[in-house]
Amino acid sequence: MALVGGGAYAATNWVVGLSAGSSAESQSATIANLSITAVASPSATNLLYPGANGDVVATIANPNAYPVTITGVDLPANTTYAGGFTTSSLGTAQSGCTASNSDVIWNYATGTSGSVHTLTTPLTVAASGSLTVTFTNDASMTAAAPAACAATFFSMPSLTGVVATGGVATATTSPTTDGWTS
Repeated sequence: MALVGGGAYAATNWVVGLSAGSSAESQSATIANLSITAVASPSATNLLYPGANGDVVATIANPNAYPVTITGVDLPANTTYAGGFTTSSLGTAQSGCTASNSDVIWNYATGTSGSVHTLTTPLTVAASGSLTVTFTNDASMTAAAPAACAATFFSMPSLTGVVATGGVATATTSPTTDGWTS
């Protein structure tokens, strides 16, 4: 019995090497663009009126197999206006309040398309998930907005991009609020 135990002990102390040129394979995930769409719920708390700012509510969808954290948005030029609609479904255009005359823009948009604005708090969208966000006071209606834009729902101009990274992160709970201050 003592020999058998000693033989087992010797077998567990063998050193096994690795042949030169040994390898393994891994593959990275693909990268897919996020999509941002207007939503009616929750409804905006701060409403627009001439010379004031209001909320913008949107859902961000992440088709990637990993979380994506957004730290900034790229805005269109301040000459790109939102189109007006009669209902929150954004299906019927509001007469006299169009993307050519509404004077509703993203707050802090500049004369240059693609200006980057850092979010107050980073937003993390879960892997293959979505996040509904109220961008607090991030729409602006100039004092020159026509009266036809009263009691109107707006389809904001498309963002020109986002500043985002993919990888391990805890998803932000939906719905949430955020914004930018400059």
